[in-house]
Amino acid sequence: MTARTAAQATGRPAEPAARAWLADPYAEALRAGRGPLFLSRGDGWLLPLEVERWCAEADAADATVLARCEGAVLDVGCGPGRLVAALARLGQPALGVDVTPEAVARTVRTGGSALCRSVFDPLPSEGRWGTVLLIDGNIGIGGDPGALLRRAARLAAPGGTLLVEVAAADVDERVEVHVEDGSGGRGEPFPWARLGARALRAEAADAGWSRAVAWNAAGRAFVQLRR
Repeated sequence: MTARTAAQATGRPAEPAARAWLADPYAEALRAGRGPLFLSRGDGWLLPLEVERWCAEADAADATVLARCEGAVLDVGCGPGRLVAALARLGQPALGVDVTPEAVARTVRTGGSALCRSVFDPLPSEGRWGTVLLIDGNIGIGGDPGALLRRAARLAAPGGTLLVEVAAADVDERVEVHVEDGSGGRGEPFPWARLGARALRAEAADAGWSRAVAWNAAGRAFVQLRR
């Protein structure tokens, strides 16, 4: 799908970060259901992206997230939709949003509901979601965690929950990255962020979130926040 088609689907021009996720190699990896796929920084640093896990069913670590979901759930950057599909099987209302058409298509094929939109686009039921999810590193969306947390606060209901997957290390970085497949395929550069639990708490307090509760499962780290 081209940036022009994406703009028609979302009702607004595709921003550079969104265009990066519309193109190969990310969309190709989702179609195949496997990697290798990486986020690459300008200095050569690579972060492996767990495409196979994203395209599989929810695992034991995911189950600890699902157990904390309250009310209707909005999964921001839902990817291929394993959490949305799992919630649907549990009978819990859930909607995924993702800028990648292939991610939305996979979510629907697995029994979930999803829209092809950016989190910063107008979304259904703003201010009424019981839980907002930022899993699989999605606190990095847009490269500005403060702006994303403020947006999440506007999406959540009063007293609503935000569940965030954070980096296991104590990091706070804002970088420019691109997606690459390790074989020469690479997407456009875009801003991204990585936060550990401590950095997330600092950003969250300024964005109207409080009562942080952290936990770890299967080597992954999470924080629950309350609006």
